[in-house]
Amino acid sequence: MLAETCSATLQGVNALPVTVEANGGEKGEPRCILVGLPDAAVKESLDRVLSSLANTGYSSPRTRVTINLAPGDLRKEGAAFDLPIALCLLAAMGQIPGGRLKDFLIAGELGLSGETRRVRGGLSMAMLAGKTGKKGVVLPRESAEEACLMEGVKVYPVDSLAQAVSFFSGESEQAPMEKSESPFQLKHDYSGGLDFSEVKGQAKVRRAVEVAVAGGHNLLMLGPPGSGKSMIAKRIPSILPKPSMNEFLEILNVYSAGGNSLVKEGKSLSRPVRNPHHTISDVGLLGGGTIPGPGEISLAHNGVLFLDELPEFKRSALEVLRQPLEDGEVTISRSAGKITLPSRFMLVAAMNPCPCGYLGDTTRECRCSMPQIQRYRARVSGPLLDRIDIHVEAPAVRVEDLQIREKGESSGNMRVRVENCREVQKQRFANTSITCNANMPNKMIGAYCELSDDDLHMLRRAMNELSLSARAYDRILKLSRTIADLGDSKCIRKVHLLEAIQYRSMDRSVIL
Repeated sequence: MLAETCSATLQGVNALPVTVEANGGEKGEPRCILVGLPDAAVKESLDRVLSSLANTGYSSPRTRVTINLAPGDLRKEGAAFDLPIALCLLAAMGQIPGGRLKDFLIAGELGLSGETRRVRGGLSMAMLAGKTGKKGVVLPRESAEEACLMEGVKVYPVDSLAQAVSFFSGESEQAPMEKSESPFQLKHDYSGGLDFSEVKGQAKVRRAVEVAVAGGHNLLMLGPPGSGKSMIAKRIPSILPKPSMNEFLEILNVYSAGGNSLVKEGKSLSRPVRNPHHTISDVGLLGGGTIPGPGEISLAHNGVLFLDELPEFKRSALEVLRQPLEDGEVTISRSAGKITLPSRFMLVAAMNPCPCGYLGDTTRECRCSMPQIQRYRARVSGPLLDRIDIHVEAPAVRVEDLQIREKGESSGNMRVRVENCREVQKQRFANTSITCNANMPNKMIGAYCELSDDDLHMLRRAMNELSLSARAYDRILKLSRTIADLGDSKCIRKVHLLEAIQYRSMDRSVIL
């Protein structure tokens, strides 16, 4: 007897359809044969499935059974095929009716006792079920909790093989999981109590951070040790705008495909903030591996990637940031396949001005020679700096500032201005995939970043004196648009343009 159902395998963050077929009653020695280019984890699924069947009260095959995972040229990996294989096997042996199996996409790992366990990519599988017109998707409960957020797709959670058999045989009615049952309906978390009111001094850096977050611009903080760069970076999540549901589903999809759980990390309905150590490898930052998967830059999608001590990162690791910063996605080619991963993030970086850290400090003397300083700064290439919109200097904090008892402006007040600015951008880019000014394509710059003749002349002079590139020109205009939005101005004025230009401090060859 032939039985068939649909499952899926992950390629990057996307789920690809896989047809699971089982043919029972064949002549020969009683055993199960699994074909269809499975990896080691899939090959082991037969042992888990047979043990689950025995502990659930079903008999093992008494004839030769062939199980096929189609298409045969697509490599299958992971334990998600346990549940569909078990159900197809039971249907092929005539122990359960198999008529409804074709109508659903099924995935789930089985324990030896028959309980189901979470699999990667539950949300991706729900998206695939919607695209292929399936009646619904059957998943382990923990995977169903994220999949049920997908609109228009019925998600049925099962806790065991016995429950799945009862559902497909019609012995029990089961309602699909509602959005309200998902643990992702938590209140937006604003960074665990860290607040900008705790930052002493550094008004210029605070302003730069607010502008960067309001428009999604990349930010580099340059200053001596102890000036508060890392302290400020840790408080950036407290002013990040709440993601839309579409943005959150993209975040959740990347984390799910990477085998991570946002609920366990306490990141529900928040933008991700990734802070990799400077010893990270190219693959750890970019993504990849034998079977390509998301790296840190994809896990920071729709969020923040913070790189502390930027020049200490390997040069090759930093250079892989150039494509994602420009395109918002990264393409990885490996022997196992080629995948494209989303990676539209806000880069926040911090570095010292020189190896000892005290170049330009008025209280401590710099001990570095000019060649040492040049070699240190050369670790961060010009093309990478060109892609960072805001370069801001964080000077050493004065003792007088540290002793001020009054608290600074709170993150709550800053977040209100940021969210109001993002609302203006949301209306500006309505009916497009653009979410902030930093992602504005070149064809829109002319429409939304118009300058007067005097301002154009001033910008031309600054470009020539600072030897700025064409990319820097566009980024200054987009940054000016964000500063104008923060000031509730419909047009870009001279004061907005001047502020945007002075944020290119790493490009300066002369002092304006």
